[in-house]
Amino acid sequence: MDFGTVSLAQAEGAILAHSLAVTTGRLRKGLTLSAADIAALREAGYSHVTVARLGESDLHEDAAALEVARALVPDPTSVGLSLQEVGTGRVNILATAAGLAMVEAARIHAVNAVDPAITVSTVAPYYRMEPSGMVATVKIIPYGVDKASVSKAGAAAQAALKLARPQVRHAVLIETLTTAPAGKGHRITEDRLARFGVTLAAPCAVPHKEAPLAEAIAQARATSPDLILILTGSATSDIRDTAPAALRRAGGRVEHFGMPVDPGNLLFVGEINGTPVLGMPGSAKSPVMNGVDLVLEWLICGIAVNAAEIQRMGVGGLLKEIPSRPRPRAKRDTR
Repeated sequence: MDFGTVSLAQAEGAILAHSLAVTTGRLRKGLTLSAADIAALREAGYSHVTVARLGESDLHEDAAALEVARALVPDPTSVGLSLQEVGTGRVNILATAAGLAMVEAARIHAVNAVDPAITVSTVAPYYRMEPSGMVATVKIIPYGVDKASVSKAGAAAQAALKLARPQVRHAVLIETLTTAPAGKGHRITEDRLARFGVTLAAPCAVPHKEAPLAEAIAQARATSPDLILILTGSATSDIRDTAPAALRRAGGRVEHFGMPVDPGNLLFVGEINGTPVLGMPGSAKSPVMNGVDLVLEWLICGIAVNAAEIQRMGVGGLLKEIPSRPRPRAKRDTR
């Protein structure tokens, strides 16, 4: 691609590099200059303009952006994504529903390594998406880019993006009580689930003891929910504590206890007869972001949650000071 300042006599058919004011308004950058545009520039007093002119081996920025975007998402409908209309060398890729962004990071890195003119920006893997939320944007920086680079980027990009959509439709929450009555845990949990269109059964509260909790778990399983949640009135401090023990007593198993996310350390995951069970930490009684959100969202969207995956959440797992959690915890232990 040629780029530089030329006389108006040489500018027709070239791409205007910078927006310019004329007597009838403004000619925007990126415009392919016509004879009428040249006349308007001449009337406005210009004798030279800065332009870009594509060569035979170049692809226009819009065509290049669209080719890369289509490689990233070959079948948008099947993966819950949509491509916005291309313009100014950019294609935005949007979620069509609530879900989690699934990003093949290695492929995105490979695309961005092909040519500095070709860029792809995405949200973080597993980022919670709302309908019409932007998952990624493809931007071609200059007005044109080498066709061979675009082809190479497309090959590297193949199907790197998709949306994990909710698989869970109905959940049960069991709360255990010590001395205080059930608090706002049910309402806060209901709000969390509503983000993904998941309904929550009527409140269920039992004493904070192993036997009644085990009975409640078994009864909940008999109603065939997609997910069983447990929120205890007293924190679970060991894998042999009341809630994990009750799950085993009911015939289930505990997959993992504890997570390297703060707040949210005292969480456990398990299952009973194929139904996932999530033991939520006390911090789940607050609507602010905590470890339970990470695991709960994975479970809702059908993403396997096991010990290895939880243990990898430590990097980025310090949530207490992030902007989405504007009121940091006090120094006292509020696990």
